[in-house]
Amino acid sequence: MLARILIALLLALALSHCQSPTPIQQLDLAGEWRYQLDEANAGIESEWFNQTFEDSLTLPAALRDQGIGEVPTLQTQWTGSIYDSSWYFNPAMEKYREATPPKFPFWLTPETRYVGAAWYQKEVIIPENWAGKPLELFLERPHWQTQVWFDSTLVGDQNSLSTPHEFSIPAELVQPGTHRISIRVDNAIREVDPGINSHSISDHTQGNWNGIVGEMKLSVRNEQRIASLTVSPILYTKKLYLSVALQVAPTPGSSLVAEIAGLNHEHQLEPLQLELDEAKDTWELAIPMGDEAKTWSEFSPNLYELTLTLQDESGVLDVQKRVFGMRDFAFVDKRFTINGTEIYLRGTTDCNVYPLTGYPPVTEEEWAKIYDICQAHGLNHMRFHSYCPPEAAFIAADKAGIYLQVEGPSWAKYSVTLGDSLPIDDYLMEETRRIIDTYGHHPSFCMMAYGNEPSGNYVPYLEKWVDVFKHYDPGRVFTGASTGRSWSIIENSDFIVRSPPRGLAWRTQQPESEFDYRNNTEGQERPYVTFEMGQWCVFPNFDEIPKYTGPLKARNFELFQQDLADHHMADLADDFLMASGKLQALCYKQEIEATLRTPNLAGFQLLSLNDFSGQGTALVGVLDAFWEEKGYISPEEFKAFCDEVVPLARLSRFTFSSQDTLYAAIEAANFSGQELTDITPGWELLDEAGEVVKSGKLSSGNIPVGNCYELGSIAFPLNFVEQAGRFTLKVSLGEYRNQWNIWVYPPANIPQPARYIVISKGWDRATENALKAGKNVLLLAAGNVENGKDVIQYFNPAFWNTSWFRMRPPHTTGVLIQDEHPALTDFPTDSHSDLQWWSLVNRQQVMNLENFPPNFRPIVQPIDTWFLNRRLAMLFEAKVYEGKLLVCSADLTGENAHDIVAQQLYQSLMTYMTSDTFTPAHSIDAEVIAELFEEKEREVWKSYVKENP
Repeated sequence: MLARILIALLLALALSHCQSPTPIQQLDLAGEWRYQLDEANAGIESEWFNQTFEDSLTLPAALRDQGIGEVPTLQTQWTGSIYDSSWYFNPAMEKYREATPPKFPFWLTPETRYVGAAWYQKEVIIPENWAGKPLELFLERPHWQTQVWFDSTLVGDQNSLSTPHEFSIPAELVQPGTHRISIRVDNAIREVDPGINSHSISDHTQGNWNGIVGEMKLSVRNEQRIASLTVSPILYTKKLYLSVALQVAPTPGSSLVAEIAGLNHEHQLEPLQLELDEAKDTWELAIPMGDEAKTWSEFSPNLYELTLTLQDESGVLDVQKRVFGMRDFAFVDKRFTINGTEIYLRGTTDCNVYPLTGYPPVTEEEWAKIYDICQAHGLNHMRFHSYCPPEAAFIAADKAGIYLQVEGPSWAKYSVTLGDSLPIDDYLMEETRRIIDTYGHHPSFCMMAYGNEPSGNYVPYLEKWVDVFKHYDPGRVFTGASTGRSWSIIENSDFIVRSPPRGLAWRTQQPESEFDYRNNTEGQERPYVTFEMGQWCVFPNFDEIPKYTGPLKARNFELFQQDLADHHMADLADDFLMASGKLQALCYKQEIEATLRTPNLAGFQLLSLNDFSGQGTALVGVLDAFWEEKGYISPEEFKAFCDEVVPLARLSRFTFSSQDTLYAAIEAANFSGQELTDITPGWELLDEAGEVVKSGKLSSGNIPVGNCYELGSIAFPLNFVEQAGRFTLKVSLGEYRNQWNIWVYPPANIPQPARYIVISKGWDRATENALKAGKNVLLLAAGNVENGKDVIQYFNPAFWNTSWFRMRPPHTTGVLIQDEHPALTDFPTDSHSDLQWWSLVNRQQVMNLENFPPNFRPIVQPIDTWFLNRRLAMLFEAKVYEGKLLVCSADLTGENAHDIVAQQLYQSLMTYMTSDTFTPAHSIDAEVIAELFEEKEREVWKSYVKENP
């Protein structure tokens, strides 16, 4: 009986809800829309807002997401600079030019592309209760210039690349029934040119797409509503300051009610009500947060949500919500602080590379995943290069505790200048205000720059920009621009982002870990952040190609893969990736550790943790463009040298004689937010088998926040080493560990040449005669190579890529080594170049084996730039005539004669040549060998472009 009564009550309740539905306040506009392309830009004059389009698509989306537009051709006018035009002229590239679509090497290729005006159209049904009320149309991220018609009335136009486009539809136009919304979106550069390489619009990054992504909604609004809301938490007063602008002056009996509650904690305030007893439309509130207020930082990202309600005697008129954090992001001298605690920015640069869509994610979940990956690699900071991300990026960063540097959507260098009274000047002032007004309440939004590397009369313009926005928004810090070393410093900036404190001096100096960048900060007495650090290239990962399931395809990777096959090295692709990747990771380790050893740096920004798909294809990330691992370094390995606490060792070199004493000064970089107490640093020296051969502890004590904190030193003789070997020095500070490889060599014992062994310095008649006589010949070719001398090799890999910088050296990306080959038995090595190879590789000649048999593989093979894929060698062996030949282009007996590493390789090669294992697999014609040393004119790379990036 009771059950039947309950069922009846529930049914009655359900019926009552059906009879009195809650009035709809918002329409979701996602779904089917009609569209029409306006290639001739004639839609406005022809009043397309009064026409009904025939074709349909689904929004939110870009046109190319649904295959709309033209297939790219050689005549496509791209949005972006090209500095290497050799692809258009090189006969070897003809088959890629003739492909449909062409396989461009410069960036990802869209399956379809459209630049110009496009119209989107949808009918909506206005409910009875909306009659005579103003409406708001919200478009989260159109790209990028919009105009909106409600039926036949133009209700507005907007032109923001960074913030949502919001349109007010006047109350007098709003009547019940069916109405047409027409949106014209134009992605062509018109009056305002942000710069063709700006990551907000460039084909180098997201591509210059047309469409609308993110949230699309139509909402009813009251005449009496909150027009704008500024939220300013001030930590030292423990108050939240609100500036509220009302659309119209309040009516009698109106009030504002502020409710504040912790989002990820329990702190909650009592509601505060402000009576609006004056006829004014601007109101200020100061809300005490109390002594229990929780702060936001990377260490404890505590968030609050403000709910501000405008009401009168009739009820609720409007509700606005804002997430905020009680934090003070500031600086003391040369370091940033968060809530008074010194921090160090370990950042990456987000270049708007999102290859599944092109445009940046608009969901919190996607951004949360990216920040999780960053934090797994030890990072706490992200810079957005010449673009501002959608709201979801800020929300996720708030929750993760990531410090963000946002930039305006401009790189005003290539197609436009700054400070020359062009439309971009006013646009960026307006756009910056929009960015701050829209996203300024987010605690993660800590830093801002106009954008990237400008040209023109930019200094006075950016000085004014900094002054204006330091006054407009004291809640964050500002710098004029993020730049390389040749740009002027904007002197009134709060902080500096510049490139001098970066790089490795390996072109002229032996690797060591004593150096830092203290002399590269240009005497600045404010925080100095390293701009775009790293940019070390790695060979392409062709297994990545199937991941491109969206409208952007990796035709560039397909070209590089086919060209590698055309040069008979398709089977080496994975080996090239791993060998070059290990060198790239080594470079990042050395550079990051150097910044952590620098006493007057405030942090660094990598370019970047993940690959950059454009500007010639810049494979500079330890992660691919999808933020996924490539297999040669794990997040845990990366984080060991890029963490909130990092043990550091200053070593004068990494290669030692067994007659040396190893000395290492040990120090700590502690940016954990707190002093580490009662720490006993420990160290171990491990051999190649992982066995501990030496160990010890340093003095116990506390480690304060900061870097360059000396913990002590390690010193011991290396005379226990009887055979050349690699060792690993490990240092631990509690749970934090770091390590370095070193190599120790006893005095070389180079066998004297037997009568059947000939050592030659060049290809001459005596060398040929020796081979004809069946002798073993070691040809030390350093300095005498002709075919290959156009390939410039340094120990460090190519910077950014050789295409964008017009084949600026170095041209190689590492060395692939047959580490199990008997020629290297006495030379400890892995399959990739490590620091012990520096003297053998840096500025050493390579040999071009283009005329050798397709299946010929050298013992030591430099990895060429993937734009040319030349088959190179530094060490190879072959049967020639009746003899056996070993050719080495590394200097072993000249300037390197007294180098312990060169001596060890020389010993290993000579030992090999006197053994029975010296049995080359390939027979090579003498003419092929001779051609390596023949002086003649050879075809070399040509740019066809004089302009430099």
